Amino acid sequence: MKKTSYISVRNNVTGFSFANLGIFTGLGGALVSAIYSLVLLDILGTSTFVGLYSSVYNIFGFIIALSLGEALRFFAKSKLFYASLLAVSAIYFMMGFGIKAQTFIMLDFFSVIPLMFIGTLIPLFMADFAGKGGIAGLSGRYMMWLHIGAVFAPMIAMSVAGEFGLRSVFMIASIVYLLALVLFKRYKIVEFDKRIPKLTPKRTINSIWRETRFFFKNINYARAYVTSFGCTALGALRGLYVPIIIIEAGFGKDMLGIILTIGLIPYILLAEPVGHLAKKYGKVMTNYTAGISLVIYSIIVVAMYFVAPWTMLILFVLLKIPASVQGTLHDLMFFNVAKDSDRSRYFSIFNTSKKLSRIFAPLLGAAFIVAFGSTSAIWLLSGVIGLLAAATLLWKK
Repeated sequence: MKKTSYISVRNNVTGFSFANLGIFTGLGGALVSAIYSLVLLDILGTSTFVGLYSSVYNIFGFIIALSLGEALRFFAKSKLFYASLLAVSAIYFMMGFGIKAQTFIMLDFFSVIPLMFIGTLIPLFMADFAGKGGIAGLSGRYMMWLHIGAVFAPMIAMSVAGEFGLRSVFMIASIVYLLALVLFKRYKIVEFDKRIPKLTPKRTINSIWRETRFFFKNINYARAYVTSFGCTALGALRGLYVPIIIIEAGFGKDMLGIILTIGLIPYILLAEPVGHLAKKYGKVMTNYTAGISLVIYSIIVVAMYFVAPWTMLILFVLLKIPASVQGTLHDLMFFNVAKDSDRSRYFSIFNTSKKLSRIFAPLLGAAFIVAFGSTSAIWLLSGVIGLLAAATLLWKK
């Protein structure tokens, strides 16, 4: 959707206004991520079951991601974004209570829908309001604010968890998303209402299938999709298993919070400079930079499997340098090859790579854990995935 589709918007709203929302989504998401796998471990009992649960959770997310494009065709983005922020805030508030495991899981699955909308709509808003400067610089700014918000999360999460229990962290995240909603409302965005045609399951499925087929016929879109799959799989394995690995290595929750916090520093320092370099040197340099970072990442994670626990913590912090480069350039791999008119049409399909990888990565992680008898075996899996993603990105026709 182009900027001309907006009826009105506050005068000082630019692409940077939406990039600045990263401080809220970063803080809220990182608060939950810091304790999420530990809550699941408490409910499910073993890290293997945590991986299997994560895969089922993301199968549902993948189905939702496929449907987002249809929703964007029929509903105003501003209304969807408002409703999504409100829904996440309400769901996380309820998850913060000492509810039964079944109720917690049900709410966890419900949260997928608004979270998917939030993750899809912010980049689209940035693209709509990017102006002549393009989205590369905005992506760097968004990632910088995302991780400035996230840098405080592990310590806050562990402090709150130690005082009130793990699930109470969800209530803090609920407040953060509510603050994001208040800020977004100040942008005063009004869009044209869209005509909603009569929908049938058959027509909707046919439409999704047609758009998906057109997407993968484009070799550049397909390549960006596969690389995105690999990059997201690496992040999924880190987020799901690193807290468990650190606890199993004999470190306490305080050390976990410190390491997760230090690990965010490279994101803060590098996100905006990497975004500006991508803007200055363009698509080719973006691909080479991301590809090299994947190779370096793979070397470090394989080394982490063989070293002592304290050395592993040091390498984990160093690992965040190439990871921060990948995170900043991630969505640019799509926006660099997509026409302006195709952004809203295909970005939701591109985003399914993130959910699809979160389906298979935990399953593969669980298989590696069983095969090697250790949760740290996910480092070997990460090395394989990183090299395959780099090969896809750097491969020339």
